[in-house]
Amino acid sequence: MVLQRAPHKSVIWGYGKLDAKVTVLVMQDEYTSHVELGTSNIPVWYVTLKPYNYIGGPHKIQAIQEYNGVISTVLISNVMFGDVWVCGGQSNMKFTVAMAYNASYELSLAPKYPNVRVMTVGDDRSNEPLHDFKNLEQPWSVPSQHSLTGDNVNWTYFSSLCWLYGRYLYDFLKVPIGLVSSNWGGTPIETWSSTDALEKCGLHLRDEPDFKLEMRNRTITKVPRANSALWNAMIHPMLNMTIKGAMWYQGETNYDYHNAEYACSFPAMIKDWRDKWLEGTRGQTNEEFPFGFVQISTTTETDRPNDGQYPVIRWRQTANYGYVPNEKMRNTFMAVAMDLPDSDSPTGGIHPRDKQTVATRLLLGSMRVAYGRKDINPDGPLPQTAVHTPAGYVILSYQDDQHLVVTKQQDFAVCCDGECSMYEPTPSPYWVVAPIVSSSNRHVILDTRKCLEKGDSAKFIRYAWALTPCEYKKCSVYNNLGLPGPPFYIEVKNEDP
Repeated sequence: MVLQRAPHKSVIWGYGKLDAKVTVLVMQDEYTSHVELGTSNIPVWYVTLKPYNYIGGPHKIQAIQEYNGVISTVLISNVMFGDVWVCGGQSNMKFTVAMAYNASYELSLAPKYPNVRVMTVGDDRSNEPLHDFKNLEQPWSVPSQHSLTGDNVNWTYFSSLCWLYGRYLYDFLKVPIGLVSSNWGGTPIETWSSTDALEKCGLHLRDEPDFKLEMRNRTITKVPRANSALWNAMIHPMLNMTIKGAMWYQGETNYDYHNAEYACSFPAMIKDWRDKWLEGTRGQTNEEFPFGFVQISTTTETDRPNDGQYPVIRWRQTANYGYVPNEKMRNTFMAVAMDLPDSDSPTGGIHPRDKQTVATRLLLGSMRVAYGRKDINPDGPLPQTAVHTPAGYVILSYQDDQHLVVTKQQDFAVCCDGECSMYEPTPSPYWVVAPIVSSSNRHVILDTRKCLEKGDSAKFIRYAWALTPCEYKKCSVYNNLGLPGPPFYIEVKNEDP
């Protein structure tokens, strides 16, 4: 396994006889503890290690229990110190290495990364917070074809996005990486949130039945829907484990389930995870640990209608800012994925197979947010201002350092009515296409003369506000690094005199 490296301190814990003395040996260091009653009256012990660097290893950890003159020991071998990341969410995070593009190539590389360790939490739910996992699908493992694909059955470990992110991260840092995958397909954010987090958004009393039946790949599947059920069983048991950060890929289920509340529930879940991890590790996990997420892609499935809700959930994922980090989502980073449609995916277009591009975009975000690389800009182009001209055009101005790469796709829309709603799909009676007239390194000029024809002027501009905004990597705006501009919704101001 991998334990969190310096400057953080890892927490080691276990179970034993009540009042027994426990000695833990790590390298040349000795730590002592006593078994006490913990939550749910379970006899438990803890030790907090001093900060260890990643150099050297593998190491051994030995725990020795002394109770009424009887000594028992446990030895754990092949332990490295590095960075530990938790990967959570629904099916796009569960989507396995064997199901992704270039699976055979990825599997051939696995033995070359012995210091990227993987663990998969098994599906489980609980009405109360659990102190330990009841179902561990895959214990800590060194990467191999088997540890990444299980028995070559779809949806059986390991998460492709989690693995790719960890592998790319190792290539950058040359530091051991621990990856914990804990996810369940088709689940809403409410199941992954504690009661405390849900209460912040008024969702704690709006519980659902334990399961919802869904048709998936011609099979009826039971999907947990009860509030906090997966938080209790699949997140809470590892709160004592010091981590570097978390990755999240979820939101598709909330497109029609508490969509409006997602702008509250997602930031609330992030903050609550941070608070609970800080408490569980006795202050050793960063109180604002880095949190990366994927802004959901698109879908070709018929149960996701083009009703304007799907792009709105992308907006909600940013707490209605359109970008991260922001005031409500500090120390976060986002990978845009709306330009990665995959209608030929064997498991449906909602599961795009190109997890390599998503992992690369997440890596850039983590380099900036988690590892302090200020020389790396992980964000695609986002306009700072939108102004209209008397002639009926709108000028979008972007940051100087983005170096826009613009194609004249039909991804922009204008609303001439001040009462129009962001919920409207495109096209609609209120939102009409605003063609690109011209562009430069930092400006895009849109034709909004349709507003003049109605005796009005442009009030709002939207970008990529659609179920499927564009073909694969062919949206209108990228920067010169190939990063797409995220969808946005912006008010148009008057042109400066």
